[in-house]
Amino acid sequence: MSEPITTAPVSATAPASVPAAALERGHRKERIGEVLSSKMAKTIVVRVQRRFPHPKFKKVVTSYTKFYAHDEKNEAKPGDTVLIQETRPLSKLKRWRLIKIVERGEETIPVAETAAA
Repeated sequence: MSEPITTAPVSATAPASVPAAALERGHRKERIGEVLSSKMAKTIVVRVQRRFPHPKFKKVVTSYTKFYAHDEKNEAKPGDTVLIQETRPLSKLKRWRLIKIVERGEETIPVAETAAA
């Protein structure tokens, strides 16, 4: 009879550059995009840009996708560039969560406030 095959623990075979949290949860997609709206409670709408060559015409095409992301502290504002990560379904549309704000957008004053002043 042959001896049973033993496998090494996952952490022993993983490279040192991989964080421990990634080993426990597995790989999760990450996207960088611009915040379009933050009017909902603890939710932001993020537009992610994707550029690729058209399959037939080979011209570079820009495609945009909107993602609903969970923002626990309501810290992201419209115009900010943010990093979001895939997560379990949090609601009907939310499947992403805010990881960090990469770059703050420019502060814009709504037109209604400037007209009243």
